[in-house]
Amino acid sequence: MLIKENRLQKRMNFKLQWYERLPSTNVFLKERLVLEPELESGTVIVAREQTAGKGRRDREWISSANENLTFSLLYKPDSIPWSIPSVSMAVAIAVAELLSLEGIEADLKWPNDVLVRGKKICGILSEGASEGIIIGIGLNVNMDETEQIDQPATSMLIETGERRDVDALLKKLLIHLEIWLTQWQQGGFPQVRKVWEANVPNLGKMVSVRDGDSQRQGILFGFGDSGELLLEEEGGVSAIWAGDVSTS
Repeated sequence: MLIKENRLQKRMNFKLQWYERLPSTNVFLKERLVLEPELESGTVIVAREQTAGKGRRDREWISSANENLTFSLLYKPDSIPWSIPSVSMAVAIAVAELLSLEGIEADLKWPNDVLVRGKKICGILSEGASEGIIIGIGLNVNMDETEQIDQPATSMLIETGERRDVDALLKKLLIHLEIWLTQWQQGGFPQVRKVWEANVPNLGKMVSVRDGDSQRQGILFGFGDSGELLLEEEGGVSAIWAGDVSTS
């Protein structure tokens, strides 16, 4: 049930729609697009509680009521000339920028995570849909335990000891999202590469990249123009498009 709707008067004309409970904001927004293909760019679906959220590879991401920020943004740029997965990297920069202003220094993990002290504080999932992109974001805000997350995790509350108003935090984050989505639209990943690489702690170091049953090791050489990971192995530098990165 829709419980609140309001607009932030910005260039993207964000339209916020709050729901008490949804299984998944990404799935809900995709279903809405089937019925309403004219749905405006800037539509934001926010759930007070998300019961069946999914990240990459269908990993579970559960958010208890009023604890975290879980939402999906419909982004319909004039064109999508750039690799859609790389938009998650621009979004991760926006999240890290917000966290820094909130007194939390974060690192970026390819392709779509934000970490604090090596623990996940935010996950991002971008999917193409109806000539646009659905960007799902799960940011741990007031969570005080991490038992339901599939990896070591943390939250803004855990890191600072302070609870935050989720509504106000979303409005702050949308400001940063607009800035970095605009940068991405203007030049794709190359437009944001400098900032991304400056916040990746294992750049130039030995890493392992696991994709299913396959695992490769090498030096994290950098990132290609579409946001792909460049791994330096004995035979040269290879482009990797999917996988989980860990320090060797």
